Amino acid sequence: MTSVASAVMEEILDDLLAHELSCAPHVAARLASELATDGPTIRAVAARLDAAQRQGLRALPSPLPMVPSIEALFAHLELAPADREVLVAVSLRLDDRLAPLLDFAGESAAELHRGAAGRHLDMHAGRVRLVEPRLAIWLRATTSRSVALAVHARLHRVFRERGEAVDADWHRARASMHGEPVAAGELTRIARELSEAGRSERAFHLAAEAAAHASGTTRDEANLVAGVAAIAAGHAVEAASTLAKLFPDGDEHQRLQGLGGLLVAQAHLRGAVPQFDAEAFRPRSDDAGLWYSWARAAAFAAVLCAERGDRPGMRLWLDELREGCARSGAERSLRDPVVALAWLVGGDRGAEDVHGAGPLTGGMLRALHAAIEGDVDRGLRLLAVGDSGIDVEVDPFVAGFESSPLVGAYRAVVEVLLLMWRGDIGAARETMLRASLELPIAVPFAGLGVVIARRLDLAVLGRLGPFARALTSALPSPVRIDQLVDRGIEAFLAGASAEAAACMRVWRDRGAPQTTMSVPGLEEAIVVADIASWSTQRIEPPEITLAQQLRVRITSCSDEDWRVERPRVVDAARTLTSPFSRGRVEAMIGTRSLIRGDLEIGREHLATAVSLLDVSGAAAWSRAIAARLASENRLSTSAGDPLSSCRRVWESIVTARELEVAMLVVSGASNRDIADSLHVSVRTVEVHLGRVFAKLEVRTRVELTVLAHRIGQYV
Repeated sequence: MTSVASAVMEEILDDLLAHELSCAPHVAARLASELATDGPTIRAVAARLDAAQRQGLRALPSPLPMVPSIEALFAHLELAPADREVLVAVSLRLDDRLAPLLDFAGESAAELHRGAAGRHLDMHAGRVRLVEPRLAIWLRATTSRSVALAVHARLHRVFRERGEAVDADWHRARASMHGEPVAAGELTRIARELSEAGRSERAFHLAAEAAAHASGTTRDEANLVAGVAAIAAGHAVEAASTLAKLFPDGDEHQRLQGLGGLLVAQAHLRGAVPQFDAEAFRPRSDDAGLWYSWARAAAFAAVLCAERGDRPGMRLWLDELREGCARSGAERSLRDPVVALAWLVGGDRGAEDVHGAGPLTGGMLRALHAAIEGDVDRGLRLLAVGDSGIDVEVDPFVAGFESSPLVGAYRAVVEVLLLMWRGDIGAARETMLRASLELPIAVPFAGLGVVIARRLDLAVLGRLGPFARALTSALPSPVRIDQLVDRGIEAFLAGASAEAAACMRVWRDRGAPQTTMSVPGLEEAIVVADIASWSTQRIEPPEITLAQQLRVRITSCSDEDWRVERPRVVDAARTLTSPFSRGRVEAMIGTRSLIRGDLEIGREHLATAVSLLDVSGAAAWSRAIAARLASENRLSTSAGDPLSSCRRVWESIVTARELEVAMLVVSGASNRDIADSLHVSVRTVEVHLGRVFAKLEVRTRVELTVLAHRIGQYV
């Protein structure tokens, strides 16, 4: 997608959100493509869809529903039967190659172009499409069923004569899909081929049609192909309902092959991996094929549990995986890489030298290991190799679905995550926008892509944009992401520091929930020393860990220690290569220096932070720090006490003596100095200070001092 297309999609998503018709970005992009980016028509069609279709949890109807604006657009179009058939053929084919259409029409390209149908066709470089994409909907809605079946039959003959078996079989099946049930087997075969080629949604429609005309094991196979194709496209609702038809009485081979897809669908819809008695589903024989299917289902369950922080569940399913692989001889190809992937996703780096093949247990796993070892660039290169088509290995974990939208979504989320870790915030957001217009980004890693999209919007825009809001709406209702940090970041970047700190305190009190794979939060607005022992391990590069350690040192050291600690923190910060991570650390150094009265040093660090954040593409962060720097410059050139505003605000909250104590603390005095100055005991100072902390909702002297200076800047 170009930047212009992304801007257009932003307007479309915003309009749909305003009319409470939120669509997942990839669904909205599909509507925009088929409806010529006509906003009112997109809105009218979206209103005819149910919530699951708009979320991408169910496939869009084919064709899209006719709405009055499309009907009015072609109200005066009259077509001769032969011209209508040519245009209908364009709308029904599997691809857009020109040569088969010329065979269908029995004309040359020049003759077709000169004819009445030619003005509705765009023919270029051996390809052909309708000039007006909305015409396909009108044609499908106004063409009789008998004519459509006749067009399919003619296309079957064309492709048979051309020796193109897949297209020929598909059109033959479509021409006879309401005839003999024997067509079901052909549809299922073609659907499986399309699914393996990454055309998951079309595969689902064909296999679902096959299942409607089949019985027995043939129907089970069709339901299996339809269900796994549905989840490969991200259509969790249809995957769950279709694969559930295999249980409890379907063919055992089909049941076990479909169990993994069913678990993926149910986990996304329910927010947790379903709990059931594994004993009831294990193979009853020594058939190695059955045990291999069971091992793959256990592999999916283990990774799904890991994504959701369910370590006990992960361990149980890894045990099932090990047994299944031992009985099927798949220890090295399936067991070892999946175990490594599950532990990594669950928060344990595991064995860096264990990986599999293909897009997930191969390229993605290697990329993550490279990044957390400190070489993010190498991780991105490993992903690029897979995306280039060079890496064509089969991945035993997702065999047959290496090219599927769901696997593509997992890889896209990891690519964006690595770009964030490298500090390329602007590039990460652009990559996320492009991916979200094509892939079911909300599904992988229990909604991690949605969390990332929200943080990127906040970093660049300072607010949640249409893409992030639409992705959030695409999550099923049981799936929850913590939004307190997002609210805190938005408040912080808008200058509402007290509100940001309040959000972060509530977040801390709720156990500081966070994703296992590290996503930037708001460490600036909270003293983090007391939550350094978070139980959830974070997967991140060493630089991200170092930046966090530096933030802890900046916020937790005493005023007396800061003068010695600052040069050490500065030296360590200079080793950070991520402009985003270093920019935030530089901003904190600058703020702490200003609080200590080191004005020139503070301004220098703030200016450095602005430049680094600007380079990273985090425009909102850069603006926020630039505003802080400008405010400090104004204060330094103005007469009077910069803390006078703070004193006025606090006079209405604390007593006179408490105010005296608070202002002396802000000036840097120790409790002993304050006691001597006010002729009271140190214990009395501690009591007054404790009351000040409670009334102003702060916990330390550092927080009190930061609050005082922020009030001076913004009040």
